[in-house]
Amino acid sequence: MIERSIFLRAGLCVLISSVVVILFSFSGADSSNAQAAANTPAGTLSLAAQVGKKLFFDQTLSGSGKMSCASCHDPNFAYGPPNNLAVQLGGPNLTDSGTRAVPSLRYQEYTPAYADLLDNPDGISAPGPGGGFTWDGRADTLAQQAEIPLLDPHEMANTSSAAVVAKVQAAAYAPLFLQAFGSNAFAATATAFNDVTRALQAFQIEDVSFHPFSSKFDLYAGNKIGGALSAAETRGLKVFSDANTGNCASCHYQGAGLNGSSALFTDFSYEAIGAPRNAAIPANSDPSYYDMGLCGPLRQDHLPAASGAANRFCGMFKTPTLRNAATRKTFFHNGVMTSLEQVTRFYNTRDTNPEIWYPTVGGTAKKKNNAIFPAYGLIKRQYTGGTVQKYNDLPAAYHANIDLQMPLDGRALGSLPPMSEQNVADLICFLATLTDGYKPPKTPPATGSCVN
Repeated sequence: MIERSIFLRAGLCVLISSVVVILFSFSGADSSNAQAAANTPAGTLSLAAQVGKKLFFDQTLSGSGKMSCASCHDPNFAYGPPNNLAVQLGGPNLTDSGTRAVPSLRYQEYTPAYADLLDNPDGISAPGPGGGFTWDGRADTLAQQAEIPLLDPHEMANTSSAAVVAKVQAAAYAPLFLQAFGSNAFAATATAFNDVTRALQAFQIEDVSFHPFSSKFDLYAGNKIGGALSAAETRGLKVFSDANTGNCASCHYQGAGLNGSSALFTDFSYEAIGAPRNAAIPANSDPSYYDMGLCGPLRQDHLPAASGAANRFCGMFKTPTLRNAATRKTFFHNGVMTSLEQVTRFYNTRDTNPEIWYPTVGGTAKKKNNAIFPAYGLIKRQYTGGTVQKYNDLPAAYHANIDLQMPLDGRALGSLPPMSEQNVADLICFLATLTDGYKPPKTPPATGSCVN
């Protein structure tokens, strides 16, 4: 498979480890990872964005009166969830569980609209499903995306767009809304609701806290003081880009953002990786329920013609940015993984050791695991005999859709994983350099797991 280009700096193209490396000039603004958007001076935002800022933090816009956009997209957690729940609680009484993990809203404004055949930003890979907002791309703009949580009965749980508009009209910032959108802005409900979502979009586009580009990698990419990678981080970058080990760049392409901004660490594509089923999601207690991403159930325009009918979109979810991934506590569309190390090891051993990721049926649980049985997997008890239920969150009819590019290359059970223990450790060190709010120490550390 053709490997994708990987990273940006100073407009110069060089070849590193057989990977095309594209380097752009860095134009991001420095910002603390914990910088709350509420502290952004109003004068730096347009009137529409100022309204959006008020809306984003307004809990009264929810059916419960206790949930705002920021409840799930906390600015102190890179606009991701502030807890370790696989899915967040919402609804009229904040007791309803969603069905998907909450993604970060950082760097989302660079996302193109969804297309079944979107040109890949690396300019090399063949066009395929890409773009759009949410895990299944069913919203083409940030404004369209904002409609979903406002009206979803399991999220902010408003009964109608009119209910949202009525709450905005009664809010203390209603005069600001009229100033931004006109003195008759509340005259037509549909138009006013559209203005609400446009305001939320403007806030996310204009406020620097949604795209700070303030990680250690950004200093490195911009040749700035304090951006030198350690030996471990440098090795991790090589693993990230190497098609024969991590191969992360094949989907988390370091493409340019708007105005030549630094790398985004996603190519906006969709892949079916066979993430294990998450029993912590209440909807999954129904064995007939499957969340299959592009082919439903939330997205309706790519549904299978009939149950089990051929459909190349089933099981595919959008590739998220890896920026700030090290700060998250849940991973993948269903939040089934709980650490960056666990995610990395899943990619490395899904095929060689599926028994540590997927349940075994028909076997006998050992009283005590063998000493070499890994403790980092989802399955904590070793079995003798039985059948591993690989890809257990996707109907068997769609297992052929599973992506088989490295390191998830379908290699033989029990064979050597593509990444060594050192590779895994180094890759995790490199991914940590993508966390915003990095402040270079006066004296670089001489020891530590991510130094030498």
